[in-house]
Amino acid sequence: MTDFKQDRAIYLQMAERICDEILAGKYNADDRIPSVRELAVLLEVNTNTVVKTYDLLLQWEIIYTRRGLGYFVTENALQKIRQTKGEKFMNENLPELFRQMELLEIPIETIVKKWKEFKEK
Repeated sequence: MTDFKQDRAIYLQMAERICDEILAGKYNADDRIPSVRELAVLLEVNTNTVVKTYDLLLQWEIIYTRRGLGYFVTENALQKIRQTKGEKFMNENLPELFRQMELLEIPIETIVKKWKEFKEK
């Protein structure tokens, strides 16, 4: 059974999960993603929830349909996801990180050093 957070709608969490899978390279442009039924069984959710998820991804232009064949990743899905998630990170996550750094008196040089260590792994 898949664990979903209680504070947000399941269909939104599923849409973000599919976007994360695209970012991770599990699905590339023009790859078929699981059908509504396949994903419902896999994640143990109602098919209506998957339909709502796919409707949202269609609206975001992350996926498209081929009649009778299923849902596929759009050509520019990766760029759209990176742009959207990047803006969210810059506007929401980064200010909180900076606030914590200031409270804990962590200099930016320490963060840069940790970033370099992370990239070398």
